[in-house]
Amino acid sequence: MGADQHIDWMSSVGSALDWWQEAGVDTLVEDAPRDWLSQPMPAPTAFAAAVSAAAVPAAPAAATMPDALADFIAWRLGDAVPEVEWRGVSIAASGPPDAAIMVLVDCPDKDDGEAGTLLSGAAGALFDRMLAAIGLSRDTIHLAAVCARRPVAGRMPRDTETRLSDISKHHIGLVAPKRLLLLGNAASRAILGAEMPGTRGSLHSFNHKSGETGVVASFHPRFLIEKPVAKAEAWKDLQLLMGNLPA
Repeated sequence: MGADQHIDWMSSVGSALDWWQEAGVDTLVEDAPRDWLSQPMPAPTAFAAAVSAAAVPAAPAAATMPDALADFIAWRLGDAVPEVEWRGVSIAASGPPDAAIMVLVDCPDKDDGEAGTLLSGAAGALFDRMLAAIGLSRDTIHLAAVCARRPVAGRMPRDTETRLSDISKHHIGLVAPKRLLLLGNAASRAILGAEMPGTRGSLHSFNHKSGETGVVASFHPRFLIEKPVAKAEAWKDLQLLMGNLPA
């Protein structure tokens, strides 16, 4: 296999993983059906439970993360974060520190490193149109990602999800927005602890040390580009985000 063929193959695999991630697929199924009702599930042994617990890294204490937003954003690009060993460029959060609306995505897209900003390229253009449709712009929102760098094939490693979730929750508490828009499955899982689109259609409540934020989960723009039929549902999510916005 030549170098060009290898790159094309890896690109195809990455695209497939990206699609499965946005669709909420994270479990493979067996070729042959299994009778789950008649076959009781084996009880986990103490050893298995201990191994499972050891595989999940402990969440960092909030005290290890700066409590001033500017300091936190600088810390997020430093060496004490889970992504420090990943290849690529870290992308900082952007937007007003006191924005009423915060948007959280999963990770930088492939072109974001060169652009130096989240949601560049075609996905970014669609995102800008979505914001304009509800009277917002990048200048009026706080935009951040669960992963400061793009993981392999755009898929967040399971062994860092808990820590990245805690970091994102700390970030939300520092901004203390009135509403939070989660774009994509990984962002929904990090903050709401559940898969998207299962979290769609409801205004969730997220409590933090600065108060309470209303949370809406929706599709990532890259998913909407691949599946335009979902734009109608995404529009409902945007209306839910802005509906009855606290003064």
